[in-house]
Amino acid sequence: MNIDNLADEYLEELKNIKRYSFYTLKSYTEDLNDFINYCNKYFKISASDISEKFIKSYLMTLNERELEKKSISRKLSTLRGMFKFAYQRNYVNLNPTGMISNPKAKRKLPEVVPTKSILEVYNIVDKEDKNPKLTKAIIELLYGCALRVSELCQLNRIDLDLKEKIIKVRGKGNKMRIVPIGDKSIIIISEYLSDKVYPNFISALLFDDKGKRIYPRFVHRIISKYLSKVTDIKKKSPHILRHSAATHMLDNGADLRAVKEILGHENLSTTQIYTHVSIERLKSTYKKAHPKS
Repeated sequence: MNIDNLADEYLEELKNIKRYSFYTLKSYTEDLNDFINYCNKYFKISASDISEKFIKSYLMTLNERELEKKSISRKLSTLRGMFKFAYQRNYVNLNPTGMISNPKAKRKLPEVVPTKSILEVYNIVDKEDKNPKLTKAIIELLYGCALRVSELCQLNRIDLDLKEKIIKVRGKGNKMRIVPIGDKSIIIISEYLSDKVYPNFISALLFDDKGKRIYPRFVHRIISKYLSKVTDIKKKSPHILRHSAATHMLDNGADLRAVKEILGHENLSTTQIYTHVSIERLKSTYKKAHPKS
């Protein structure tokens, strides 16, 4: 099978059968296009022409382009999925990615914004923002409910149940989960809803001044703008609020498995990174405050 046709068929599988989100599909498409361009450079037309050695040469090229190991691992994961798909359908006799390991990378602890700084953001928003209700609702859902930015942008009005204090979230792989909403979050979200009119319950929960559903780049701009005013951490993305929410929950004694469910992690090991963040924060506090440190 032609490598271009294989990629198209695989993406259709992810879209229509596995129901991957728009943003996940976009990432997969970019990864596959990058690989196909590499294949075209060396006249690799058929999927059966792709060997383990060729995949490794591609990974070496990515490394020479100085991509982060995390990005290389993601691209390799995309290729693994496609060639597994091809092997299962007998398009290739051998999966060339089967014996290739991910590049080893030291896992960095996620940065965290102190609770005090997040509360300070709300005061700045009230003074400076043209649409403070929307901005505060965005921050509250990202931090208060520990949502991913893609999950936030996909929310519809029907997903929110203020009476039951829950929100239905579509996570990775279109998996649904129920996330509780705290009383303080309900106050901010209710303020946002107070002057909103929804044509129907499947309308976007959060929309801009033009009535259009918010999108990731829009959210990134807002979060980067306001986090820059209260913190000097290097990365000021919406995901930092999710990291902060998870860490703060564990700091305050939350059960690890409960945090896993709130975050929508498939594996507990993914959630455990936040226990390391909490321990490091404890060590830092000890060193600063204890006379014997």
